[in-house]
Amino acid sequence: MDSSSQAATPAPSNAASTGSTWKILGYVYFTGVVYLSIGLPLAILPAYVHFRMGYSAALAGFVISVQYIATFLSRPWAGRISDRAGAKVSVLWGMAGCALSGAFLLAAALLYRSLWLSLASLIASRLILGVGESLGSTGATLWGISSEGQQCTAKVISYNGISCYGALALGAPLGVVLEQRWGLASIGLLTMVLGALSLVMASGKRPMRVVPGKHLPFRDVFFRVAPHGMALALGGVGYSVLATFVTLFYMSHHWNGAALCLTAFGLAFVAARALIQTINRFGGFPVCIVSLLVESLGVLLLWKATSPSMAFTGATFVGFGFSLVFPALAVEALPRVTEENRGSALGIFNAFADVSFFLAGPLAGGVIGVFGYSSAFLFALLCVMASLGIVILLMRQRTSRI
Repeated sequence: MDSSSQAATPAPSNAASTGSTWKILGYVYFTGVVYLSIGLPLAILPAYVHFRMGYSAALAGFVISVQYIATFLSRPWAGRISDRAGAKVSVLWGMAGCALSGAFLLAAALLYRSLWLSLASLIASRLILGVGESLGSTGATLWGISSEGQQCTAKVISYNGISCYGALALGAPLGVVLEQRWGLASIGLLTMVLGALSLVMASGKRPMRVVPGKHLPFRDVFFRVAPHGMALALGGVGYSVLATFVTLFYMSHHWNGAALCLTAFGLAFVAARALIQTINRFGGFPVCIVSLLVESLGVLLLWKATSPSMAFTGATFVGFGFSLVFPALAVEALPRVTEENRGSALGIFNAFADVSFFLAGPLAGGVIGVFGYSSAFLFALLCVMASLGIVILLMRQRTSRI
């Protein structure tokens, strides 16, 4: 959650124009395809593996989580491909990965009489989709930045985030409807067709020239963006804990309407993206500090919630605050490397978000096991405040160098 390194054409003079917005949407569309492919089977695969195939709940969880492992491990690779071969190549491979993932998902449904072959196809589908996510989303973001200019970095990342969360929100219920009416095979077929059509669309778009220059070793790029990535990872814990445990949190209080918290988060997240120009006006660090303060207030309200309305308000603040954390930090992180290395930098930066989403659940779950469900939000609050401290230190370091 995205090579600028390939920019070859002059930036448009009016990046905020309607024409520029439509161009950006033409690139972040491919991110939407990736996350729609992820969202379609997300709500039905755990139950499918556990109840219909008869495997353990732990194995059902592994089938879901193996995709995130593949995404995390392939992020730096996707960045290097964008830097050295071009963002278009990364997107083409990403769309091919989505199509191939759908084909394996279709095969898993058709091979249901042979459980081990069906499970192997499912795992292959998830692994390929994880790699496709890295390639497609990283390439699409960098393609948009390189096309519209560096001054549009925040705007491209903003629309990319809306495309991501919007596609996930659409994909999950759509996948449930498809599976109930036509079975798992219909989800695999739709994913395969959508990926193939998007591959054709991407092949017809104009590539951006790869910027020549020295490509830094992975280690050097990593350490240049790691502080910003750590702030992103810690700042994302509020969302991760909310998404993972809000249902159980509501059940522990005997409340109804947990889904409304996620709806409130999503609506507030999208609404805050309307303020994306504040990053260019005030700078990434100041906007990030305000955003983290708002998010911390939301997590605090969730921790101390005594009613569903208080929890709903907290979720709204979390969504509104977290929305601009990623683009604000990205605007500060990417210039720390030269243009020909920004694909690698963004791949690594995204990997920190993957770590946050993947590890926050188990860590917060351990806290819950000892202190109860409300303590998960205290854990999240401490993480968000730690993120705020890192951002303040980074801003002070930059100011001292000026």
